[in-house]
Amino acid sequence: MIKDITLGQYFPGESIIHRMDPRVKIVLTAILMVTLLIIDSYISFSLFAILVFAAVAVSKVPVRYTLKGLKPILFIVVFAAIVNIFFTPGTEVLSFKYIRITFEGIHLAVKMAIRLSLLVIGTSLLTLTTTPIALTDGIERLFEPLKHVKVPVHEFAMMMTIALRFIPTLLEETDKIMKAQISRGADFDSGNIVKRAKSFIPILVPLFVSAFRRADELADAMNARCYRGGIGRTRMNELHLSGIDAIASLVVIIFEILILLF
Repeated sequence: MIKDITLGQYFPGESIIHRMDPRVKIVLTAILMVTLLIIDSYISFSLFAILVFAAVAVSKVPVRYTLKGLKPILFIVVFAAIVNIFFTPGTEVLSFKYIRITFEGIHLAVKMAIRLSLLVIGTSLLTLTTTPIALTDGIERLFEPLKHVKVPVHEFAMMMTIALRFIPTLLEETDKIMKAQISRGADFDSGNIVKRAKSFIPILVPLFVSAFRRADELADAMNARCYRGGIGRTRMNELHLSGIDAIASLVVIIFEILILLF
């Protein structure tokens, strides 16, 4: 399951979405995610799904690879669905002793599952098609006006990008530690929730040690390259808006209007 987390991973490619300006991708993703939290009809969800999967097809990222990111949130989806089905008041569909399933609860559970799935796919597509360096530049340029009020925008963008960049690395490290513990007889799948939680303690200690070691090595590498923050720094690749960004923005705006109309 750990390897199934796609957030923070980059899938190399030369598609239209890969070549888009990172600032445009960040803004469009934020707009779409806010829209996803607002809409509540099945027609709107269908239009949103068409837009998301069309973007996946254009990006040439394998659909199976994109959907793989849904496995880690499967427990959250199931838990939210159960809570909504059994604890939402409304018209009863099934009643047995203390168990009451309502029509409104079923609808709410389905909508919650769709919303969470599309949210994960949409946000994963941003990191899958944008390199960490481009993501840093995009975040920094978007928040550049805050520099006038002494906000350390460059450091903030660098911190976010490093966090995203090291998610796959730490997940891979966790997977290696778990396999090493399993080869020594550790059991992470049996027992109740408390026992399974305790079995993960031997993983946390070496994982934290590894994370701090990587952080120390990264700091040494940045110091060796005379990194002193964003003051006086230049960029090797300047960001420029293109016709692709305008067309993509127009398509998203049209879909936004259709989604909100329904």
